[in-house]
Amino acid sequence: MANNFERMLDVVNAAFDTRNDPDQVSVDEEQRERLEAIDDNTLTEVANEDGPIVWILMIPTTDEIKDKFISGNITEKQLLLETMPGEKYTALYLCSASVLPEFRNKGLAKKATTEAITAIRKKHPITSLLYWPFSEEGKLLAQSVAKEQGLPLFVKAD
Repeated sequence: MANNFERMLDVVNAAFDTRNDPDQVSVDEEQRERLEAIDDNTLTEVANEDGPIVWILMIPTTDEIKDKFISGNITEKQLLLETMPGEKYTALYLCSASVLPEFRNKGLAKKATTEAITAIRKKHPITSLLYWPFSEEGKLLAQSVAKEQGLPLFVKAD
């Protein structure tokens, strides 16, 4: 049986197929460094003794970049590349939440997402959230988190 890390990679690839879509963020070493330079809460992991069970990816950005992304004028990868480390971020892109099947529907993704948003909001005046719906579960998570945080939620146009 594959370890949790390998299983999480399978979950991500099945949901997002990032390896075959050059317009999506695919967290390789270069993109990981960029994400961490933007904010140390962009990547969140929940793990147990067998390794990761939840991965959350969020990208703080500006309203200008948010507007270009949700209108379809830039890709997800461009959103990351145009977001400069050290800026004052006012929008937060809820990029992805991946959970191993046996840990779904237990509130782990929502808890991890909420904790990361709270940490980011301590450093940046986040006034809105945005997401790109890939699944009904992702949509429901984004809506629930936005409601809990009291922030408007914007959806990327297809």
